[in-house]
Amino acid sequence: MTVLSFELPDGATKDVQVNHLLNAGYAGREQDEVQAHIAELAELGVPGPTTTPALYPVSPYLAQQVSEVRVQHARTSGEAEWALVITDEGVLLTVACDHTDRELEVHGVAWSKNASPDVLGRKAWWLDDVRDHLDRISLKGWVGKGEDADTLIQDSSLEALLTPDYWLGVLTERGLNAPGTVLISGTVAMTGGVDQFARSWKVEMADPVTGLSVEAGYVVEQMPEPIG
Repeated sequence: MTVLSFELPDGATKDVQVNHLLNAGYAGREQDEVQAHIAELAELGVPGPTTTPALYPVSPYLAQQVSEVRVQHARTSGEAEWALVITDEGVLLTVACDHTDRELEVHGVAWSKNASPDVLGRKAWWLDDVRDHLDRISLKGWVGKGEDADTLIQDSSLEALLTPDYWLGVLTERGLNAPGTVLISGTVAMTGGVDQFARSWKVEMADPVTGLSVEAGYVVEQMPEPIG
């Protein structure tokens, strides 16, 4: 089983064994906008969900804290998201980047989510400490052609997405609100004209109230062509 380790604001660390990993999708608060996005994706051949918001189970080992992601081809990209991590002491909140195989996504969103890791930040906050101002927390993503991700591709806030408490309710209904469950939030809109098929990705969640931020970043490495 994968074990994630998080540094907390007080300097303590919290280790969590991942038992369940889930990726939310089409999880914007404005569902009219979500439906418009589904229509746009349909024109690209990506199948729409049977219901929104959606929730995709992912293999737990794909929850990772890495600086490099290996992929099979050039059409993969990340997504800036938040992640909730349920522990035996409470719920942690951190940033995440859901790296997705866009070629495979055309054949099935759930399949594409299992093709690459969800990269989580190494720092986290207790959800209880930020719950009263979640909507003010920013969520940003950058991409880069080299090892430095320096071009802003996503710029939003947690206000754009369904809340952690909404998803905790869904997890409770499904019997998954238990230590070891990790849920990734779904993402926000990307800036038009920025190439998402980048060499490097960085995501950040920043809290203007505490002045604290959490980030995750990695370089994308394409594997050699297969033989056979």
